[in-house]
Amino acid sequence: MPTGLRIATFNLENLDDRPQSGLDFSDRLAILRPQLTRLRADILCLQEVNAREESRHGSRHLSALDRLLEGTIYQPFQRAVSVNRTGRRFSDRHNLVILSRYPIREHRQIWHDLVSPPFYTPRTDSQGIVVEWDRPLLYAVIDLKDGRRLHVINLHLRAPRAAFVAGQKNHGVWDSIGGWAEGFFLAAVKQAGQALETRLLLDQIFDDDQQALIAVCGDFNAADTETAVRTIRGDEEDTGNGHLASRTLVPAERSLAEDQRFSVIHHGRQIMPDHILLSRPLLGWYRGTEVHNETLGDELVSPALVRAPPDSYHAPVVAAFEPPDFFLQPFAKDQS
Repeated sequence: MPTGLRIATFNLENLDDRPQSGLDFSDRLAILRPQLTRLRADILCLQEVNAREESRHGSRHLSALDRLLEGTIYQPFQRAVSVNRTGRRFSDRHNLVILSRYPIREHRQIWHDLVSPPFYTPRTDSQGIVVEWDRPLLYAVIDLKDGRRLHVINLHLRAPRAAFVAGQKNHGVWDSIGGWAEGFFLAAVKQAGQALETRLLLDQIFDDDQQALIAVCGDFNAADTETAVRTIRGDEEDTGNGHLASRTLVPAERSLAEDQRFSVIHHGRQIMPDHILLSRPLLGWYRGTEVHNETLGDELVSPALVRAPPDSYHAPVVAAFEPPDFFLQPFAKDQS
């Protein structure tokens, strides 16, 4: 049984085994499996896992994920998976998945459960629209031992790309800068709303246990100093209240040298939109972070140069911990 604990996050970028754009799924398996193996994760948060529908309106299956995990250490891990708005089946695209070596005690998704969607009236629509988030949060409680639990939140926040505005875009081109700006504003509202809902969930967890072990993992589509991540972190410099310092979260990558802190290359710029944020009690077990960014291509340039690229243009991130041995349960499933 392992004596350490490794928590990882990886945006797989449209993991899908359906034929599409000349991409051979076997090429993706050849690239992604070694990346997962290298992580040696005990808890793995994945974003952008697509589901396949076997028949119209029938159930959907995570066939691409099943094929990816086949024969790896993750195949027997317990799973928590997000579902669509109806709550009846997986979404067609961009599901969230938590894989755990240790028992998942409970899991649920949060999607406007804590924050109601705001109402907005665009200039071109006098009726107004309800601004809903694109995806839920996926929350799991994982059993360690002696009653200790690890709280894991997997998220994928809205990207800073203009949202749809009726009558403002035709054939992929915006009709005006004002129309684009309105869509960009709506995208920012969606991202900020998801971040707020995450923070309110964190406050609920801390209300129950001030010493909660928490990791918030995923693609935040924002640097650690931008609004969405600041909202989730809740630094005492923002609240002005030192009594709330124990409820703040700390980005694990801050232990790395600054020139190593990047999980995406965007038009030549090295940026860090993927994070693992830690509660102060979990930070006490923390030993280090790895960002596996050696093979990253530029997410804007490389796809134009490579036909059907099999890579993800996000680097996996893994944080390592050394909890007391008695806090770790056996495997979630017997691997013998």
